[in-house]
Amino acid sequence: MSTRTTSSTPTDPFSFFADQFAVGMKRSWNLTKHLWGIDRAAVGQSPRDLVWASGKTKLYRYRNDSVTVGPPVLLVMSLVSQAFILDLQPGNSFVEHLVGEGFDVYLLDWGIPDEEDAGNSLETYVDHLIPRAVATIDEASGHRGVTVFGYCFGGVLALLYAARHGDDPVRNLVVMATPVDFTKMPKAMSGVGGDGIDPESLIDHTGNVPAATIRASFTMLTPTADLSTVADFFEHLDDDKFLASYQAMTQWSRNHIPFPGAAFRQTADQLGQRNGFVTGDLVLGGSEVRLSDIKVPFVNVVAERDHIVPKEAALPLTPLVGSADKTELLLPAGHVGLIVGNGGRTRCMPAMSGWMLEHSDRLVD
Repeated sequence: MSTRTTSSTPTDPFSFFADQFAVGMKRSWNLTKHLWGIDRAAVGQSPRDLVWASGKTKLYRYRNDSVTVGPPVLLVMSLVSQAFILDLQPGNSFVEHLVGEGFDVYLLDWGIPDEEDAGNSLETYVDHLIPRAVATIDEASGHRGVTVFGYCFGGVLALLYAARHGDDPVRNLVVMATPVDFTKMPKAMSGVGGDGIDPESLIDHTGNVPAATIRASFTMLTPTADLSTVADFFEHLDDDKFLASYQAMTQWSRNHIPFPGAAFRQTADQLGQRNGFVTGDLVLGGSEVRLSDIKVPFVNVVAERDHIVPKEAALPLTPLVGSADKTELLLPAGHVGLIVGNGGRTRCMPAMSGWMLEHSDRLVD
């Protein structure tokens, strides 16, 4: 019988306590900086230029010295979220990805509505602002047309625009995480009007739905999310990279913008109560809106794990669109994970830009 012995080098207790002290000091300093807003993570850093504006709405063009494909891409954001989610941080940016693929990228930023914008209707966006932005881009590009890309409610606006303006120079239409069957939306999003919440009770003295109410509706979807997020924050306080990502995401997720009152009333009635996309009972500017009137190449990007726009609310869109060339991309991500994080960067963004590249022209110098 043999006896097996092992030996190990004793750990230096002073080194261990020194390491723990250093970590503790780092966590304390990072917490102090976070609470006081010192060195807060910057967002929306891709270089860009203002090329057109109307009221609070601004059209930006991202700088790219190596545009190799056309047509240009117009990113259309939701009415209740800030646009920098599409350009969150270097290395974690959908805009940066598209620019890197050779696209000429533009973004429509609606600004932050106030009393002056309470009368903005859906027609304001789909019949006036988006058409003017598309025309501006098309002219600047030498009339190559435009790929319109809508995210979430920005996708709703893009659909309404494309259905109503079939003669505009739209080459391709992409919508991502976009609801169409509002009976499948969470009650926190769809329970307004009818026997539910009176839309007027949500509108404040400015004539708009306040940002706090928008945030509350998102919080109701995942009521424990803030607790788990805070727990992650304290667990990783000594990780500078994690802290920067946390600050960037919370700047977006906790800072919604007001929903213009007129557009909200229409949304609650025509999309929420009438489920107008699916039933066909949707009227804007005195005329019916039919998704079957959309004829351009089309892709419907759906997130498998989306808790804001469940896939059941987004998947019915594809058969409603009249395009002969239409695609559905069901991707393994959540609502934001399509364009943020490692999964967005390695799987989702390449899938979307790949479709766009296939439906674009290679530009010759």
